[in-house]
Amino acid sequence: MTTRTESQQTLDQRRAQHAWQAIEKLDRFSNQQRDEYAREAKKLPVRIMASGLGQALAFICAKASDKKETLSQLHRDLTDWVLNGRGLKGAAPESLLQSVFRGDADFMRRATNEVLAYLQWLNRFAEAKGLGKSND
Repeated sequence: MTTRTESQQTLDQRRAQHAWQAIEKLDRFSNQQRDEYAREAKKLPVRIMASGLGQALAFICAKASDKKETLSQLHRDLTDWVLNGRGLKGAAPESLLQSVFRGDADFMRRATNEVLAYLQWLNRFAEAKGLGKSND
C-alpha cells in the first residue's frame, strides 16, 4: 500500500486537506463561535467579488477587532493557506491583508483566485459539519 506524500497530491487535494484541518481546529470554540466563522466564510466570496480581496479581508479584520476570535482565526487560516500552504510570496508573511496592501497586481490576482478556490472547500466542509445554519 502506497501513501501519498504532499508532493504527490494535487493542488486541490492540498487545499481540501488544509480546509478540513481548519474546520477541525474550530472544536476549541463554542457552537455560536463556530457558526459565526462559517457564516462569515460563506459570505466572503460575495464580498470579494463585490469589493475586492483587500476590502473583504479588512472587513473580517475589523469585525475581529471587536473581540471576535473566530474571525481572527478565519484570517489566520486564509493567511496560512495562501502564503504558506500555497506558497505565494507575500510582503507580510504574518498577514494576508498586509500582503495584499503591499503586493503588486499579480500577487493580488493570484491571492484572490486562491482564496476563492480555498473558500469553496472551507465552506463545503463547514456545511458538512452543520456549521453556520443559525442566523442566516
